[in-house]
Amino acid sequence: MIGRGLSRADGRGTGGPHPRQGRGQEQGRGRWRPTAALLAAAGVAHLARPGGFDAIVPRSLPGRPRTWTLASGLAELALAAGLAVPATRRAAGGAAAVFLLAVWPANVKMALDSPPGSRRRALALARLPLQLPLVRAAWRAGR
Repeated sequence: MIGRGLSRADGRGTGGPHPRQGRGQEQGRGRWRPTAALLAAAGVAHLARPGGFDAIVPRSLPGRPRTWTLASGLAELALAAGLAVPATRRAAGGAAAVFLLAVWPANVKMALDSPPGSRRRALALARLPLQLPLVRAAWRAGR
Protein backbone atom coordinates (compact mmCIF):
# COMPACT_ATOMS: atom_id res chain seq x y z
CA MET A 1 0.00 0.00 0.00
CA ILE A 2 3.01 2.30 -0.17
CA GLY A 3 2.12 5.29 -2.29
CA ARG A 4 -1.51 5.35 -1.15
CA GLY A 5 -0.84 7.17 2.12
CA LEU A 6 0.35 4.11 4.03
CA SER A 7 3.86 3.09 4.93
CA ARG A 8 2.87 -0.48 5.79
CA ALA A 9 0.24 -2.88 4.56
CA ASP A 10 -1.41 -3.00 8.01
CA GLY A 11 -2.28 0.70 7.91
CA ARG A 12 0.14 1.80 10.62
CA GLY A 13 2.58 4.38 9.52
CA THR A 14 3.00 7.87 8.26
CA GLY A 15 -0.48 8.98 7.48
CA GLY A 16 -3.06 6.32 8.04
CA PRO A 17 -5.44 5.32 5.30
CA HIS A 18 -5.70 7.37 2.17
CA PRO A 19 -8.67 9.78 2.50
CA ARG A 20 -10.57 8.04 -0.31
CA GLN A 21 -10.27 4.66 1.36
CA GLY A 22 -12.53 3.55 4.15
CA ARG A 23 -16.07 2.46 4.77
CA GLY A 24 -17.82 4.94 2.48
CA GLN A 25 -15.55 4.11 -0.42
CA GLU A 26 -15.98 0.36 0.12
CA GLN A 27 -19.76 0.67 -0.03
CA GLY A 28 -19.63 2.51 -3.35
CA ARG A 29 -17.00 0.32 -4.95
CA GLY A 30 -18.16 -1.08 -8.26
CA ARG A 31 -21.42 0.85 -8.50
CA TRP A 32 -20.27 2.08 -11.91
CA ARG A 33 -20.30 -1.46 -13.36
CA PRO A 34 -24.06 -1.87 -13.99
CA THR A 35 -24.28 1.56 -15.62
CA ALA A 36 -21.22 0.88 -17.77
CA ALA A 37 -22.62 -2.52 -18.78
CA LEU A 38 -25.96 -1.00 -19.73
CA LEU A 39 -24.30 1.76 -21.78
CA ALA A 40 -22.00 -0.74 -23.50
CA ALA A 41 -24.90 -3.04 -24.38
CA ALA A 42 -26.93 -0.12 -25.72
CA GLY A 43 -23.95 1.10 -27.73
CA VAL A 44 -23.41 -2.30 -29.31
CA ALA A 45 -27.14 -2.54 -30.10
CA HIS A 46 -27.12 0.88 -31.79
CA LEU A 47 -24.19 -0.13 -33.98
CA ALA A 48 -25.25 -3.71 -34.71
CA ARG A 49 -28.93 -3.06 -35.47
CA PRO A 50 -29.33 0.65 -36.21
CA GLY A 51 -32.59 0.39 -38.16
CA GLY A 52 -34.88 0.27 -35.15
CA PHE A 53 -33.09 3.20 -33.57
CA ASP A 54 -33.22 5.29 -36.76
CA ALA A 55 -37.00 5.30 -36.50
CA ILE A 56 -37.01 6.99 -33.08
CA VAL A 57 -34.65 9.84 -33.94
CA PRO A 58 -36.79 13.00 -33.64
CA ARG A 59 -37.43 14.62 -37.01
CA SER A 60 -36.47 17.99 -35.56
CA LEU A 61 -32.81 16.95 -35.45
CA PRO A 62 -30.75 18.03 -38.47
CA GLY A 63 -29.11 15.45 -40.69
CA ARG A 64 -29.83 11.79 -41.27
CA PRO A 65 -31.25 9.59 -38.50
CA ARG A 66 -28.56 6.94 -39.15
CA THR A 67 -25.87 9.48 -38.30
CA TRP A 68 -27.55 10.19 -34.95
CA THR A 69 -28.01 6.47 -34.27
CA LEU A 70 -24.37 5.64 -34.92
CA ALA A 71 -23.13 8.70 -33.02
CA SER A 72 -25.23 7.80 -29.99
CA GLY A 73 -23.95 4.21 -30.11
CA LEU A 74 -20.36 5.42 -30.17
CA ALA A 75 -21.12 7.88 -27.36
CA GLU A 76 -22.58 5.08 -25.24
CA LEU A 77 -19.47 2.95 -25.77
CA ALA A 78 -17.21 5.89 -24.92
CA LEU A 79 -19.19 6.63 -21.76
CA ALA A 80 -19.02 2.97 -20.71
CA ALA A 81 -15.26 2.99 -21.23
CA GLY A 82 -14.97 6.26 -19.32
CA LEU A 83 -16.79 4.76 -16.35
CA ALA A 84 -14.40 1.80 -16.35
CA VAL A 85 -11.32 4.00 -15.95
CA PRO A 86 -10.91 5.49 -12.46
CA ALA A 87 -9.23 8.64 -13.78
CA THR A 88 -12.21 9.46 -16.03
CA ARG A 89 -15.04 7.94 -13.98
CA ARG A 90 -16.26 11.20 -12.42
CA ALA A 91 -16.48 13.06 -15.73
CA ALA A 92 -17.98 10.04 -17.49
CA GLY A 93 -20.67 9.66 -14.81
CA GLY A 94 -21.76 13.27 -15.22
CA ALA A 95 -21.60 13.03 -19.00
CA ALA A 96 -23.62 9.79 -18.95
CA ALA A 97 -26.31 11.45 -16.84
CA VAL A 98 -26.55 14.35 -19.30
CA PHE A 99 -26.54 11.93 -22.25
CA LEU A 100 -29.40 9.88 -20.78
CA LEU A 101 -31.44 13.05 -20.32
CA ALA A 102 -30.64 14.14 -23.87
CA VAL A 103 -31.89 10.89 -25.42
CA TRP A 104 -35.10 10.83 -23.38
CA PRO A 105 -37.08 12.59 -26.17
CA ALA A 106 -36.28 9.67 -28.49
CA ASN A 107 -37.73 7.29 -25.90
CA VAL A 108 -40.87 9.43 -25.69
CA LYS A 109 -41.11 9.39 -29.50
CA MET A 110 -40.79 5.60 -29.50
CA ALA A 111 -43.67 5.31 -27.03
CA LEU A 112 -45.89 7.70 -28.98
CA ASP A 113 -45.13 6.19 -32.40
CA SER A 114 -45.69 2.57 -31.35
CA PRO A 115 -49.08 1.09 -32.28
CA PRO A 116 -51.65 1.49 -29.48
CA GLY A 117 -52.08 -1.71 -27.51
CA SER A 118 -48.87 -3.24 -28.87
CA ARG A 119 -46.22 -4.92 -26.75
CA ARG A 120 -43.68 -2.44 -28.12
CA ARG A 121 -45.76 0.49 -26.90
CA ALA A 122 -46.24 -1.09 -23.47
CA LEU A 123 -42.49 -1.63 -23.12
CA ALA A 124 -41.70 1.87 -24.36
CA LEU A 125 -44.16 3.43 -21.91
CA ALA A 126 -42.79 1.32 -19.05
CA ARG A 127 -39.30 2.46 -19.94
CA LEU A 128 -40.04 6.18 -19.67
CA PRO A 129 -40.14 6.48 -15.87
CA LEU A 130 -37.12 4.17 -15.60
CA GLN A 131 -34.99 6.77 -17.36
CA LEU A 132 -34.81 8.91 -14.21
CA PRO A 133 -33.28 6.17 -12.02
CA LEU A 134 -30.83 5.52 -14.87
CA VAL A 135 -29.83 9.19 -14.86
CA ARG A 136 -29.34 9.02 -11.09
CA ALA A 137 -27.33 5.79 -11.36
CA ALA A 138 -25.07 7.35 -14.00
CA TRP A 139 -24.53 10.43 -11.84
CA ARG A 140 -23.77 8.32 -8.77
CA ALA A 141 -21.46 6.03 -10.74
CA GLY A 142 -19.09 8.95 -11.15
CA ARG A 143 -19.12 9.88 -7.48
